[in-house]
Amino acid sequence: MLRKQKKISQRVVKEDTLLTKYYTTQSWFEENKKRLSTIGLIVAAVILGAWFYVNNARNNNEKAMNDLAKVFEYYDNGQYQVAINGMPEKNIPGLQTIVDNYGSTKAGNLAKFYLANSFFNMQNYDKALELFDGVSTGVEFVSISAIAGEAACYEAKGDFAQAAKYYEKAGKESSADPNAADNLVCAARNYVKTGDKERAIELYKLVKEEYAQSAAARDAERFLLEMNESNG
Repeated sequence: MLRKQKKISQRVVKEDTLLTKYYTTQSWFEENKKRLSTIGLIVAAVILGAWFYVNNARNNNEKAMNDLAKVFEYYDNGQYQVAINGMPEKNIPGLQTIVDNYGSTKAGNLAKFYLANSFFNMQNYDKALELFDGVSTGVEFVSISAIAGEAACYEAKGDFAQAAKYYEKAGKESSADPNAADNLVCAARNYVKTGDKERAIELYKLVKEEYAQSAAARDAERFLLEMNESNG
């Protein structure tokens, strides 16, 4: 006579399932241990690399800002050649050195803006134009000023069409920019030089309407009167 088999409890079934999963996982782990180690190393390397990059970028930005603070007084006093080259004998790096060493940082880009201005004031317009075009600080008013700097370079080189284009772009980037009205007046002035008086009149009127209390609006009014008189 066969003995009645005991009913297998749910607990035993669960334990058996867990054991099966454990040994299956253990087996898979043993087989793929080398691959997992490699993946772990790659992930660790990526995390470490990202940390190093951020930390290094922060340190470089601080170094660039410190160097910029040392040389800025020479720029501010109009000693542009000294500002460009620095004073190595006094451990003061120039703007060119700061840009060369830390050009990818925010402070390095700010140094690039001042370096461009320095070359512009020394009438090296091609070099200034190249530098203004590469400025990328992430600060809106600096970026707009760099566009206006490009416009000024083109105007100094006698390319009035490009000057008008870039001045207008700078003037329309942000109405909150304190130089917006002035840039639009400069754009209009250059459009006049290209013979496009209609576009110039449009911009002068725009300045009068949107920046009525500004000195630029008074200039726009004067230019409009002069243009009407010359046409009359």
